[in-house]
Amino acid sequence: MNVTGDGARAVSMPVEEEIARELDALKARQRYRVLPDIGARAGRFIEVGGRQLLNLSSNDYLGIGADRELLDSWLQRLEDSGLDAPAFTSASSRLLTGNHPLYGELERAIAGAYGSEAALVFNSGYHANTGILPALCNRHDLILCDRLNHASIIDGIRIAEAEYRRYRHADMDHLEELLDAATGRYRQVFLVTESVFSMDGDLVDLRRLVDLKKRYGAFLIVDEAHGVGAYGPKGLGLSEELGLSGDIDIVVGTFGKAFASAGAYAVMRGIFREYLVNTMRTLIFTTALPPVSVGWSLETFRRQLGMQEARAHLRVLSSKLRDGLRSAGFDVPGQSQIVPVVLGEDRNAVAMAGALRQEGFHALPVRPPTVPENSARMRFSLRADLLIEDIDALVETMVRRRP
Repeated sequence: MNVTGDGARAVSMPVEEEIARELDALKARQRYRVLPDIGARAGRFIEVGGRQLLNLSSNDYLGIGADRELLDSWLQRLEDSGLDAPAFTSASSRLLTGNHPLYGELERAIAGAYGSEAALVFNSGYHANTGILPALCNRHDLILCDRLNHASIIDGIRIAEAEYRRYRHADMDHLEELLDAATGRYRQVFLVTESVFSMDGDLVDLRRLVDLKKRYGAFLIVDEAHGVGAYGPKGLGLSEELGLSGDIDIVVGTFGKAFASAGAYAVMRGIFREYLVNTMRTLIFTTALPPVSVGWSLETFRRQLGMQEARAHLRVLSSKLRDGLRSAGFDVPGQSQIVPVVLGEDRNAVAMAGALRQEGFHALPVRPPTVPENSARMRFSLRADLLIEDIDALVETMVRRRP
């Protein structure tokens, strides 16, 4: 029961009462989330709640987002060019007046780097994953999806009209069983997976997956959100590193992580790009990215193509952290720049996050339903601008403050 401004009593709605109970339950189970008070970034540090902490929760894997010199240089070149600065709004969809020439320049640069026929830029990775499958699939199709794929992929599958099955995580034998059972029953079978899984930090068996795609005539979509920047000679992802980009029907990448901008992209054959432009609802019915954002994405994409040393250093940091924590007896799955430490109960992860904050580290706990029950964890997202000494200090602190 609430009291209004004039003193009258207002009756609470049932939905409000239920929401209040659910929020209380989240607090009791240590699963209540709040938006953190984030301040200025300074290199590998970030201000949180008024304190400078070592940033271990950013997906800025190459450290480009903290490269003030690069940003200042880009802004100066814009000023010196004498051209109108890219606008901060597009004010309409790409199909109306929002398709700024920088879109075409960026898409040509991406397609050229991959050696692909075409590329298409989207407002976000979520837009890409909730739009591509619903556009391509119909009720005569089947989608086969890794059980630990990102929520955006799952949401896209639920929107699509096709049937779907989720195979056991990284279990290519289970996937092959499903493919075999589907033979001759559907117009098209679509396979969709992440390359680097965001919660366990492990890698898909991409060679086996491509082999299954070829043998069964499936359509393969690989989300490289956490792979681009970190893998491949030119930072184009695990598919580039393994020489398999040309064997994948659609490779999805994002600008919002290692490329330090906003938006996402997909590389594909020209016919698929043409079809998505005409049918993909998350492309058609949304205001386009601001031209200034597209221009910055072009700058950071070109910059990262040559950041081989940063990628190598990122791997050294990742290996050192995993090896150090495993030697200390921690449960550390994965093999990428995403280093999870599974602590079990929610309260253990929350306590460890608090202890690390006290010691000067910004790292957040990940709890169900984001991960399975009893697998709450710390999730460290490493960056190429971190130092070996930072990793040593983190391992020492984790061991000393173990819950």
